Amino acid sequence: MKKAIKISENKNYSAVDLGNLNKLMEYSLIHPINKQEIEGKVFLKDSTKSSGTEISFNSLPANTAQPYFHIHNKNEETYIILKGHGFFQVDDDCFEIKEGSTIRVAPKGVRGIKNSSDDIMIYLVVQSKENSLEEHTTADGTRVPYEAKWN
Repeated sequence: MKKAIKISENKNYSAVDLGNLNKLMEYSLIHPINKQEIEGKVFLKDSTKSSGTEISFNSLPANTAQPYFHIHNKNEETYIILKGHGFFQVDDDCFEIKEGSTIRVAPKGVRGIKNSSDDIMIYLVVQSKENSLEEHTTADGTRVPYEAKWN
């Protein structure tokens, strides 16, 4: 199983590299419940030492669907389609998705995804506890003077 490569880290950050996303199928993991290998999926919480979100890069081969529908107990998920097109289903609603489509699903929403393109579909999933976001966008940021090291 291929692993994310650490780029750099200190007490305030962790940076990793997955490489070219067209090679995402080189990553895999063993599902903790059914013990089956899932190819083309990599979770980033542990490698980035995240404490508030789980982020995963995912892929589906051409003309295939995720082999199961699922829900969550506490976490909502946001799916961002990076490559490919197909269908996304939440409960009884099924709609077309394509590169750039972004779908937020509440924990109890029954979700599934299908790649109907002739190429690999690549998508990102951000998972976080529902209703946990207290500050967001510019409300949570403060500009500070600091010297850029890339000059």
